[in-house]
Amino acid sequence: MNQTVTTDPKQFIADFFSSFTDDIVNSEEDAELVVDRYHTRDVIQFADGNPIDRDKLVAHVRPVRKKKPATRVEVHDALADGDRIAARYTLHVISGGKTLAIDVQFFGRFTPDGRMREGHMLTRSRD
Repeated sequence: MNQTVTTDPKQFIADFFSSFTDDIVNSEEDAELVVDRYHTRDVIQFADGNPIDRDKLVAHVRPVRKKKPATRVEVHDALADGDRIAARYTLHVISGGKTLAIDVQFFGRFTPDGRMREGHMLTRSRD
Protein backbone atom coordinates (compact mmCIF):
# COMPACT_ATOMS: atom_id res chain seq x y z
CA MET A 1 0.00 0.00 0.00
CA ASN A 2 1.25 3.46 -0.90
CA GLN A 3 1.83 5.51 2.25
CA THR A 4 1.78 8.96 0.66
CA VAL A 5 0.20 10.85 3.51
CA THR A 6 2.35 10.37 6.58
CA THR A 7 1.32 13.61 8.27
CA ASP A 8 -2.05 14.72 9.58
CA PRO A 9 -4.42 14.63 6.56
CA LYS A 10 -6.01 17.95 7.55
CA GLN A 11 -2.60 19.61 7.59
CA PHE A 12 -1.57 17.90 4.33
CA ILE A 13 -4.63 19.27 2.49
CA ALA A 14 -4.31 22.74 4.03
CA ASP A 15 -0.61 22.88 3.14
CA PHE A 16 -1.12 21.52 -0.38
CA PHE A 17 -3.81 24.01 -1.45
CA SER A 18 -2.32 26.97 0.46
CA SER A 19 1.18 26.42 -0.93
CA PHE A 20 -0.06 25.84 -4.48
CA THR A 21 -2.17 29.01 -4.42
CA ASP A 22 0.63 31.04 -2.83
CA ASP A 23 3.10 29.87 -5.48
CA ILE A 24 0.64 30.70 -8.28
CA VAL A 25 -0.31 34.13 -6.94
CA ASN A 26 2.97 35.38 -5.47
CA SER A 27 5.61 33.83 -7.69
CA GLU A 28 6.98 35.03 -11.01
CA GLU A 29 7.75 31.40 -11.90
CA ASP A 30 6.12 30.04 -15.05
CA ALA A 31 2.62 28.75 -14.28
CA GLU A 32 3.35 25.41 -15.97
CA LEU A 33 6.31 24.79 -13.64
CA VAL A 34 4.19 25.58 -10.58
CA VAL A 35 1.37 23.30 -11.75
CA ASP A 36 3.87 20.49 -12.42
CA ARG A 37 5.41 20.85 -8.96
CA TYR A 38 2.02 20.15 -7.37
CA HIS A 39 0.39 17.84 -9.94
CA THR A 40 1.39 14.91 -12.12
CA ARG A 41 1.54 15.59 -15.85
CA ASP A 42 -1.41 13.20 -16.35
CA VAL A 43 -3.49 14.79 -13.56
CA ILE A 44 -7.23 14.76 -14.00
CA GLN A 45 -9.56 16.71 -11.77
CA PHE A 46 -13.31 16.86 -11.85
CA ALA A 47 -14.77 20.06 -10.45
CA ASP A 48 -18.54 19.72 -10.14
CA GLY A 49 -18.40 17.10 -12.90
CA ASN A 50 -16.26 19.19 -15.28
CA PRO A 51 -12.99 17.48 -16.26
CA ILE A 52 -9.80 19.51 -15.87
CA ASP A 53 -6.55 18.12 -17.24
CA ARG A 54 -3.11 19.68 -16.88
CA ASP A 55 -3.54 22.07 -19.83
CA LYS A 56 -6.90 23.31 -18.55
CA LEU A 57 -5.45 23.73 -15.06
CA VAL A 58 -2.58 25.84 -16.40
CA ALA A 59 -5.07 27.94 -18.39
CA HIS A 60 -7.20 28.37 -15.26
CA VAL A 61 -4.38 29.58 -12.99
CA ARG A 62 -2.95 32.19 -15.37
CA PRO A 63 -5.79 34.74 -14.89
CA VAL A 64 -5.88 33.95 -11.16
CA ARG A 65 -2.25 35.08 -11.00
CA LYS A 66 -3.19 38.49 -12.41
CA LYS A 67 -6.01 39.08 -9.92
CA LYS A 68 -3.81 38.20 -6.93
CA PRO A 69 -6.62 37.05 -4.63
CA ALA A 70 -6.07 36.54 -0.93
CA THR A 71 -7.09 33.01 0.03
CA ARG A 72 -7.38 30.88 3.13
CA VAL A 73 -8.20 27.18 3.36
CA GLU A 74 -10.15 26.06 6.41
CA VAL A 75 -10.09 22.27 6.61
CA HIS A 76 -12.98 20.88 8.65
CA ASP A 77 -12.40 17.12 8.23
CA ALA A 78 -9.89 14.94 6.40
CA LEU A 79 -9.15 11.23 6.22
CA ALA A 80 -6.30 9.43 4.49
CA ASP A 81 -5.79 5.84 3.42
CA GLY A 82 -2.51 5.33 1.60
CA ASP A 83 -2.50 7.60 -1.45
CA ARG A 84 -6.17 8.59 -1.07
CA ILE A 85 -7.53 11.57 0.84
CA ALA A 86 -11.07 12.71 1.49
CA ALA A 87 -11.55 16.18 2.90
CA ARG A 88 -14.20 18.76 3.62
CA TYR A 89 -12.95 22.33 3.59
CA THR A 90 -13.95 25.92 2.97
CA LEU A 91 -11.99 28.10 0.58
CA HIS A 92 -12.16 31.75 1.63
CA VAL A 93 -11.29 34.22 -1.15
CA ILE A 94 -10.98 37.99 -1.26
CA SER A 95 -10.60 39.32 -4.79
CA GLY A 96 -11.57 42.56 -6.46
CA GLY A 97 -13.34 43.82 -3.36
CA LYS A 98 -15.50 40.70 -3.15
CA THR A 99 -15.43 38.12 -0.39
CA LEU A 100 -16.34 34.53 -1.23
CA ALA A 101 -16.63 31.36 0.80
CA ILE A 102 -16.78 28.09 -1.13
CA ASP A 103 -17.49 24.79 0.61
CA VAL A 104 -15.59 21.91 -0.98
CA GLN A 105 -15.95 18.14 -0.68
CA PHE A 106 -12.67 16.71 -2.00
CA PHE A 107 -11.63 13.15 -2.88
CA GLY A 108 -8.16 12.70 -4.31
CA ARG A 109 -5.11 10.56 -4.93
CA PHE A 110 -1.52 11.71 -4.46
CA THR A 111 1.92 10.43 -5.43
CA PRO A 112 4.53 9.50 -2.82
CA ASP A 113 6.17 12.91 -3.35
CA GLY A 114 2.88 14.69 -2.57
CA ARG A 115 1.69 15.68 -6.06
CA MET A 116 -1.97 15.34 -6.94
CA ARG A 117 -2.71 12.55 -9.41
CA GLU A 118 -6.50 12.71 -9.37
CA GLY A 119 -9.09 14.93 -7.72
CA HIS A 120 -12.87 15.07 -7.47
CA MET A 121 -14.36 18.25 -6.03
CA LEU A 122 -17.95 19.12 -5.31
CA THR A 123 -18.38 22.80 -4.48
CA ARG A 124 -21.06 25.09 -3.13
CA SER A 125 -20.77 28.85 -2.80
CA ARG A 126 -22.09 30.26 0.44
CA ASP A 127 -24.44 33.22 0.33
